[in-house]
Amino acid sequence: MATKDLRINKQIRAREVFVIDADGNQKGIMSVYDAVAFADEQGLDLVEVSPNARPPVCKILDYGKYRYEQEKRMREAKKNQNIIKMKEIRMQPKIERHDLETKSKFIGDFLDEGNKVKVSIRFRGRELAHTELGKVVLDKILAQLTENGVGYNLDRGAMMEGRMMSMIVSPSKSATGSGKKKNQ
Repeated sequence: MATKDLRINKQIRAREVFVIDADGNQKGIMSVYDAVAFADEQGLDLVEVSPNARPPVCKILDYGKYRYEQEKRMREAKKNQNIIKMKEIRMQPKIERHDLETKSKFIGDFLDEGNKVKVSIRFRGRELAHTELGKVVLDKILAQLTENGVGYNLDRGAMMEGRMMSMIVSPSKSATGSGKKKNQ
């Protein structure tokens, strides 16, 4: 629960609350007025930690210190999370071999960085009558990645989306975090 949503002391709306003191001992059910007075005697705050319980559970603690600890935990969790970006490579079905190799090298670099890659082929005019050529190009890309020793997972195979055919490739679990291409 976010610390901003917690009610403290006189903000608590329930008539009776279940109180846990600063040492973790259960003090039982008390009226909010008595519980706030009990917390004030100890120089601490009454914090509603479980508002949906019947009766709500309140803990006696130093609210400023508690909020600091919660925010510190949230910052630490945010620091450890892994953000995956989606990169997109666009091409046409009439792509030359060298251009295809260059694009597949870029795709390999993106995968090594831990990003997902959406490979799109744009069809124009009469090219739409021959969408199978786009599938051939996407298959060549996958073959080129395998040939270069790039580990990948095919998240979504070739699929038409309007005038575009695309597939989504993500880094394989064993290849992420390596920072270098794996050679077979």
